[in-house]
Amino acid sequence: MTERLRLKKNADRRLKAGHLWLYSNEIDIAATPLKDFEPGAQAVIEAANGKPMGIAYVNPHSLICARIVSRDVDVRLDRSLLVHRFKQALSLRARLFAKPFYRLVHGEGDLLPGLIVDRFDDVLVVQLNTVGMDRMRDEIIAALEKVLAPRAIVFKNDSSGRRREQLGDEVEVAYGELPDQVLLEENGVRFVVPVLDGQKTGWFFDHRANRSWLNGLVAGKRVLDVFSYVGGWGVQAAAHGASEVLCVDSSAQALERVAENAALNGLAEQVAVGEGEAFEALAALKAEGEQFDVIVLDPPAFIKRRKDIPNGERAYSRLNREAIRLLGRDGMLLSASCSMHLAPERLMECVRGAVRHQDRHGQVIYQGHQGADHPVHPAIPETAYLKALGVRIFRN
Repeated sequence: MTERLRLKKNADRRLKAGHLWLYSNEIDIAATPLKDFEPGAQAVIEAANGKPMGIAYVNPHSLICARIVSRDVDVRLDRSLLVHRFKQALSLRARLFAKPFYRLVHGEGDLLPGLIVDRFDDVLVVQLNTVGMDRMRDEIIAALEKVLAPRAIVFKNDSSGRRREQLGDEVEVAYGELPDQVLLEENGVRFVVPVLDGQKTGWFFDHRANRSWLNGLVAGKRVLDVFSYVGGWGVQAAAHGASEVLCVDSSAQALERVAENAALNGLAEQVAVGEGEAFEALAALKAEGEQFDVIVLDPPAFIKRRKDIPNGERAYSRLNREAIRLLGRDGMLLSASCSMHLAPERLMECVRGAVRHQDRHGQVIYQGHQGADHPVHPAIPETAYLKALGVRIFRN
């Protein structure tokens, strides 16, 4: 018999609107004490009048104390539901992409809260970001095996979300045998993906469409890729005709991968690397009198929590100011943010202020967001996190 979790009066409004999260202050703890639940246990969610509303897994120690996995109270999160959801997710990606390189499961966007799966052909990289999903690890492996028969499944469980759920970090090959090199192809360019020791799952599929847009504007240009990681933007720019590319990152290991990926595509001559913190590197390039035609700013999230917004916005503004100083008379800036808490209009404002600070003019010619393999849940604004602005910046 599945346990029950009852909501306070009127606390079912978001659920009725399609949301999948329940907060601890929405629970009628007199009727159904949260403390009685084992982390990860599944429960029938009831409205205040006792009407069943769905099945969720529960974590009494988290602010988001329950996450809906099905509206059908006769269904449970088990291998059968996982197989069904994986097939639903796969059918979308098969329509979107000709080659098997994409995010296969995007958490709430694919009705599987707490689960991320990135696909690199026959290698799958999985993140279990909640206690509820962590408890399902064996079923997840079995369901992925049934749907895709992969060569290897890697658990890349080192996200900040896990720490909020009081889960430890672990990175391991959970199934099969990992090949010596994991490769992917994006926008016609090949990359080696560091799935075990890279950032997140090893790659950021979410910017694919934004990179594709920029690739059409870089021929013959001098390009600066700041926060380059393994060269997603920079190496693609070189492959699409940029005359020179400089990739800047604070990680020496990431820059080694940039060089490896440039060589993989026969672009070693066009792509240079520079190690350093972004703000210091931008200042040094300015002091050296360097100038670029195109600059890409794709920083990590400066705003992790709502309380970080003021400081984070200042950091975005400063970053864009420093970059614009390095643009020639008629340059292109690609300014991105993956901070969920930074509203699109606030990124626009950061860029606008930076343009005026340098006494230049800006024309926003592109507004991008996350790719279609990162579907946005229409009831959950938090699933729409990525922003990218393409801005032509010129002097009077």
